[in-house]
Amino acid sequence: MDDNLLRIFIALTAGAVLIQAGILVMLYFAVSKSTAKLEAIATETKDRALPAIESAQNLLQELRPKIETMATNVAESTTLVRAQLSRLDATLSDVLDRTRLQVIRADEILNRTMDKVEETSEVVHKTVVSPLRHVSGLVSAISTGVEVFLGQKRRQPRNGMGVPQDEMFI
Repeated sequence: MDDNLLRIFIALTAGAVLIQAGILVMLYFAVSKSTAKLEAIATETKDRALPAIESAQNLLQELRPKIETMATNVAESTTLVRAQLSRLDATLSDVLDRTRLQVIRADEILNRTMDKVEETSEVVHKTVVSPLRHVSGLVSAISTGVEVFLGQKRRQPRNGMGVPQDEMFI
């Protein structure tokens, strides 16, 4: 039994090795087929992509100086604009400060003028209007006194509000 059993195991092992060899051969053919396909795809991609990559590289090499010039110009323009804006800001600040000062001065002048007008009005009132009222009252008193002295009829008040004494007791 030991011999038979050994032969069976050897036969099984030989069968397994043959099956594995068959699988390996099939794997080899499958891998070689896939490799051939991948090489064809790689070659096709290389044939199509390399001209595009080369043209892109040539285009970049042609455009590189122009792009660098543009970047330099933009940087210089930005610097100039920033400097001009700072000058403009300083100028506007100066103008606003001067305008503020002029407005303050104009306000002070206007206030002083208004004060002078009020003072002048008060002075005119005290020196002209008040004495004129006194003189007018004095003239009115003298005129009334002269009328009474000469016996003339008493005058009607100017505003028409007064009523003669004779008409009061009708």
